[in-house]
Amino acid sequence: MKNGLRVAIVAALTSGMGLANTAMAFEPGEWLIRLGAMDVDPKSDNHEVVSVDDAISATLGFTYMMTDVWAIDILAAYPFEHDLSLAVVDPDDGSISHLPVGSTKHLPPTVSLQWRPMPNSMFQPYFGLGINYTNFFDEKTSGVLEGVKLSLGDSWGYAIQGGFDVVLSDSVFLNVDVRYANIETKAKLDGTSIGTVKIDPMVYGAHIGFRF
Repeated sequence: MKNGLRVAIVAALTSGMGLANTAMAFEPGEWLIRLGAMDVDPKSDNHEVVSVDDAISATLGFTYMMTDVWAIDILAAYPFEHDLSLAVVDPDDGSISHLPVGSTKHLPPTVSLQWRPMPNSMFQPYFGLGINYTNFFDEKTSGVLEGVKLSLGDSWGYAIQGGFDVVLSDSVFLNVDVRYANIETKAKLDGTSIGTVKIDPMVYGAHIGFRF
């Protein structure tokens, strides 16, 4: 699925570069609705012991055009499911291996203020700054942690967004979206704190969009 997402992003970028310079601008009061998928790719050193793998899920986005250059963007998604692993140090050579120890799901609704500097172009870049709320749930443990209760606290943080729309017609467009989300969760095993897991992912997405 990762390869398919990458192909969709490259295709949208290539399409945008080959289009004319003018298009029907998104109008104030219009809604832009996007359907697609995103890959949440956490930073590699998110915790000294626990590691969070990346996850892909279906996403749904809504953008409300306040003016032709300013908009409010809302990101929603089907739950992302991340595998969790435990860093284990070999006492003989000091090498580190990661053992699967469970999984967790999360929902990351995000609201951003968006700036769109090229409203009359078929290739429409945008930049956004917003707030992310991440709800973790359905934590499961396995392997060496099987039977141990894992809990992850919810997270509030900022989000930075960049991307572009490629206008195909007066009602359909392609979208590529890249974000950074500040996500940090307090983790507990059987009620005992093991510290803060700094997930702080990059998020990559490709969508088809419709304007109303």
